[in-house]
Amino acid sequence: MSSLHHRHLAVSPEWLALYYRHPLEITHGEGRHVWDADGRRYLDFFGGILTTMTAHALPEVTKAVSEQAGRIIHSSTLYLNRPMVELAERVATLSGIPEARVFFTTSGTEANDTALLLATTYRRSNQILAMRNSYHGRSFSAVSITGNNAWSPTSLSPLQTLYVHGGVRTRGPYAHLGDGEFIAACVADLEDLLGHSRAPAALIAEPIQGVGGFTSPPDGLYAAFREVLNRHGILWISDEVQTGWGRSGEHFWGWQAHGQNGPPDIVTFAKGIGNGMSIGGVIARADVMNCLDANSISTFGGSPVTMAAGLANLSYLLEHDLQGNARRVGGLLIERLRAIGAASECVREVRGRGLMIGIELVKPGTDEANPEAAAAVLEAAREGGLLLGKGGGHDTSVLRIAPPLSLSIPEAEEGAAILAEALRSVG
Repeated sequence: MSSLHHRHLAVSPEWLALYYRHPLEITHGEGRHVWDADGRRYLDFFGGILTTMTAHALPEVTKAVSEQAGRIIHSSTLYLNRPMVELAERVATLSGIPEARVFFTTSGTEANDTALLLATTYRRSNQILAMRNSYHGRSFSAVSITGNNAWSPTSLSPLQTLYVHGGVRTRGPYAHLGDGEFIAACVADLEDLLGHSRAPAALIAEPIQGVGGFTSPPDGLYAAFREVLNRHGILWISDEVQTGWGRSGEHFWGWQAHGQNGPPDIVTFAKGIGNGMSIGGVIARADVMNCLDANSISTFGGSPVTMAAGLANLSYLLEHDLQGNARRVGGLLIERLRAIGAASECVREVRGRGLMIGIELVKPGTDEANPEAAAAVLEAAREGGLLLGKGGGHDTSVLRIAPPLSLSIPEAEEGAAILAEALRSVG
C-alpha cells in the first residue's frame, strides 16, 4: 500500500470508492493521456467520469482560467457576471427550449436537485416518475429518484418516486420485443401507472443511462412518453449530465433522438461543459424557471473562473466539430469493439453511440452478470496502459468507455487493441 493510499484510508469515508487493487494517483495529463506518480503514461478512456470532454490540459481552457483568475476568482450571483451571462446566452440558444432560462450550479447532482425543486413547485406535486436503472446524483433528493440499488444508500426520501420501464433495451420483461413493440409496451405501462397514481410533477430520464452502463431505449421512446405526459400536464426533465454536448455523435443533446414532440421542459447538464471545472446547470422554459416565489441564489454556481472555462471549452468543441469527431471515431471504435466482443464468451453486448460505449460482461454460456470479470478487465487494461470505467445496474458488470471527444483514430485503435488483450487475459 502506498503512503498516499494509507493516508487516504485514514481520513476518508469507507464508502468512498477507489478503482484498482493498488489505487492510481494521477499527477498530470495532456490530450487524451494522463500520467501517474511513477511517471507511467495511460491512454484515458474515461475522462474523469466523462468530465474531461475535449482534452486534458487544453490550452484554450487553461488560458481562459488563468486569465480570469488573474482578474477576479469569485463574486457570487448577487452581482452581474459577464462570463456567466455570455455562457448562459450560448447554452440557452443551443438548448432548443423556447424562451429558455439558465441557472448554473456546481455539479450535476445540484442541477438535478434544482430541476426537482422547479418541477415539484410548478406542479404542486412531490411525485416523480423515474426510469429503472437510472442514476441522477448523490444528494438526498437525487438518490431518491435513482433506480439503481448500488447507488441508493437509503430508502428514505423527500419524494414519492414511481419507476417506469424503458431505459434498458436488452433486459427486462419487454427485451424480446421489436423496437416498435417495445415502445408501445412501455407507453402502455406508463398509461397504466398513471391510472393508479396521483398526478406526478415530472418524468426525469437520462437519454443514455450513464452509471447504469450506457443503456438506452429505442429512439422515439421519450417522444411517445411525451404524448402521454402532455395529456396529464406532466413535465419532462432530460438529464444530460453525461449525454450532452455532442458525446453521442449523432446529436448535440441526447433528447434529440426523442424530439419528435418537441424539446424537454427542463434540461440538466454538468460534467463535460467545464472540461474538469465544476459546472452544472439547469435550462428550463421561462414559466417553469420563474415559478419559485422565494429568494434563491448560488454562492459558487456561475463562478467567473468556471464560466470562463466553460465558454472556452464550448467554443473549442463547436469550432473543431468534436461532435462530428465523436460520430466518426466513435463509430469506428464501436465496430472494432463489437468484433473483439464477438470473439469473447464473456461479452454479452457492446452498445452505445459516439464516444459513449458500454461492454456488458457475463459468465460464459449464461446471461448472468459477471462483476468479477469487469474488475479483472479493468485491472488488465490498466496494466496495458488504458484507463476504463465500469458500471451497470446488474452488479456493476459493464465496462464504460468515454474518452475525450478529440480522440484520434490511431488512439482509438490503440485502446481497442489493449482492451482486446485485457479481455483475452480473463477468458
